[in-house]
Amino acid sequence: MPSPTPTAPRSLLLTAYRAAVRLDEPFRAAAVAPDPGRLPALALAALRRLAGEPAAARLSAPGRDLDRMDDASARRLLRAVLTVREPAPLPADTMSVLDALLAGERQQRTTVDPSLLPTIAETDTGAAYAAADRTVLWRGDITTLAADAVVNAANHALLGCFKPLHACIDNAIHTAAGPRLREDCHTIMSLQGGPEPTGSAKITRGYHLPARYVVHTVGPVVEGPLRPAHAQLLAASYRACLDLAAAAGTIRTLAFCAISTGVFGYPKAPAARLALRTVADWLADHPGRLDRVVLTAFTDDDHATYRQALTEESPLP
Repeated sequence: MPSPTPTAPRSLLLTAYRAAVRLDEPFRAAAVAPDPGRLPALALAALRRLAGEPAAARLSAPGRDLDRMDDASARRLLRAVLTVREPAPLPADTMSVLDALLAGERQQRTTVDPSLLPTIAETDTGAAYAAADRTVLWRGDITTLAADAVVNAANHALLGCFKPLHACIDNAIHTAAGPRLREDCHTIMSLQGGPEPTGSAKITRGYHLPARYVVHTVGPVVEGPLRPAHAQLLAASYRACLDLAAAAGTIRTLAFCAISTGVFGYPKAPAARLALRTVADWLADHPGRLDRVVLTAFTDDDHATYRQALTEESPLP
C-alpha cells in the first residue's frame, strides 16, 4: 500500500483564535510607568523574581550577583532571560514589576505617529507609483511606530527569537512588547497544532509597543539562487498581512518591516520591488480599506534600496 502523500501545514483562521488571545480587548498593564529614576531598581527586582526559573539558571543569573550589577548589565541580562524563557504565565507580582519597567522604557523612547510621516507622493514627487498617496517609506525603528499594527518577520514556530540579544526584528519586537506576546503566540500555535506555513500570518495584541497589534508572518528563506517560488511566497506574506489587517476590523495604518531580507537571506533590491508592487496591487483591490501603509527601513542602505526601486519599472502596477 503506497504511503500517504504528506500535506502542507495549514494556517489557523482568525476566527479560530481571536477570542483565545482576547484580540479585541484593549491592553491594560498591571502597573503604570514609574519615575525614570526607578527603572534600575525595577530591572533588578524583575531579575530577582525570575532568578529561580530555568531560563535564569541557564544564563548563570544567581540572585547573589545582582547587587553588584550596573543598570545596563541588569537590563541586558533581563532581556536575555525573557528571550530564552519558554512561554508560560508569570506570577502577578512579577508581571507588575515587568509592566512598570516596560512602560517606563517605552516612555523613554520617542514614539512616531505614522499619520505625520510624509507619503511617497510628498517625498518622491517624480515617482510614478500608483499607491504613492497612501504609502510611506520611513527609515526608523518599527518598535517606536504608533501604527495600528506593525508586521513582525517570524519563524515557523511563531514564538519569537530564543537567541539572547540577537539583533533580529523578531527579538526586538518581542522585547519591546513584553512576555505576554510570546504567551499569545503559544496559545495560537497550540490551537493550530503545527508550524506556521510560509506566506501566512497571525495577529496578536501589541502590549507595550506603541502599536496596538502585531501581525506575525513567515517569509521565505533564500539559500542559493533566488527563484520564482521565493517571490511567490514573499508576495503571499505581504498579502496575508494586509488581508489579516483588514479582517481585524479596526486597523487603518499598517507598518511593514522588510520581510525575509535579514537572516532569511532574501536579496534586498528584489524584495523592495516586490513589496512596493504587492502593496500597490492590494490597495488598488481594496479601495478605502487602509489609510496608510508604512514600509520601514532600519538602515540608510535599506531606505536607499526602496528609493531606488521607485525609479524602476518593476514595482509599478
